[in-house]
Amino acid sequence: MDMTETAPAPKVHHGRNIKRLREMLGVKQEYIASELNLTQQTISKLEQKEVIEDDMLEKVAKTLNVPTDAIKNLSDDAATNYINTFYDNHGHGFFANNVNFNPIDKVVELYERLLAAEKDKVAMMEKLMEGRK
Repeated sequence: MDMTETAPAPKVHHGRNIKRLREMLGVKQEYIASELNLTQQTISKLEQKEVIEDDMLEKVAKTLNVPTDAIKNLSDDAATNYINTFYDNHGHGFFANNVNFNPIDKVVELYERLLAAEKDKVAMMEKLMEGRK
């Protein structure tokens, strides 16, 4: 009779693993949301779910540039080892090929385009007013 007990496997929490990986990589919820065409609130709720559907896990994993299994099977020790090993072996981190944008730059760009359009309207109105004199 074998009385050896094995410790139960730690319960995996997909949402917590996504959050853990995202934070380790320095990625904001807004970035994932924009890449997946979702809201930041949806990503926040996703990070609270214990079990996430495979298709959504694959999309998030692709956005974070990590294997889906990293999210499915992550434990505290495994997370740290995975990040360190990947970074050491590739020497450039996860986002070397991905472009991350600053939302403030996008707002400024939009503001400048709107300002230019308003200036064009004013110029057109001035030209029309001169033609009526």
